Amino acid sequence: MRTEEILPEIYNLILAKGTREGERTQLMLAKDALEQAENPYEAMEKLKVAFRPLALRHNLTPDVMDFYLKMTGESVDTALYDFTKHKSEAAFQERTIFAGGCFWCMVEPFEAKKGIVSVLSGYTGGQIADPTYDQVSSGLTGHVEAVEIIFDTRVISYRELVDLYWQITDPTDALGQFQDRGSQYRPIIFVQTNQQQLAEQTKHEEAIKYKQPIVTEIRPATVFYPAENYHQAFYKKQPKRYKAMKRARQQLLTYQTWKRRLGL
Repeated sequence: MRTEEILPEIYNLILAKGTREGERTQLMLAKDALEQAENPYEAMEKLKVAFRPLALRHNLTPDVMDFYLKMTGESVDTALYDFTKHKSEAAFQERTIFAGGCFWCMVEPFEAKKGIVSVLSGYTGGQIADPTYDQVSSGLTGHVEAVEIIFDTRVISYRELVDLYWQITDPTDALGQFQDRGSQYRPIIFVQTNQQQLAEQTKHEEAIKYKQPIVTEIRPATVFYPAENYHQAFYKKQPKRYKAMKRARQQLLTYQTWKRRLGL
């Protein structure tokens, strides 16, 4: 990466509201070094070293993580998500929102189905407007990580979507989902008015299958805030990491489903 390519990205990260102060400090040091015509390679190596401990623990903020992966050449896909494509304009299209743990693992199961127009990762159900990932992950805003789905009712029904939701979540776990712990990962179905009755019906059907109580909430849909670019289509951007997470989630789902159906 040339200095003229690096500086605009660093400036944007410094100004971004989601960047943490510690990250911003390191970015400003790198910016000053580059502007003073120091060796760009040396300046970027120092920045990599500063970010590496947090990156290895997946604890950089999303946009900074994108930049780190770009610096190290590890990023599979850093293309910006086109948010303008996530819109329903036709009478035969509907929206619905599902929360069921980390949204990284909630996109691909739905997006793989025919009739899905768009799946967007984001935050909903909380008390503040336009939250950042850091704010939601604190568990203090009331939001949950969720996916908003636009689907073609001529091809796939709401019933098919909600049936899939029950298959990929643990409806007896109110404290999170699988390896994802915290209030921001609790299972909730957010419904449009015309979806309420069917969602309630499927919840009753699921209750028969379990000896433990079903804790998945059903609520009216509220404002849905898109998550940062880093989180969109994560399974495409980082397929190896996603496959490992998906495998672990499926193993826990199988174990917990049988355990709770047996009342253990």
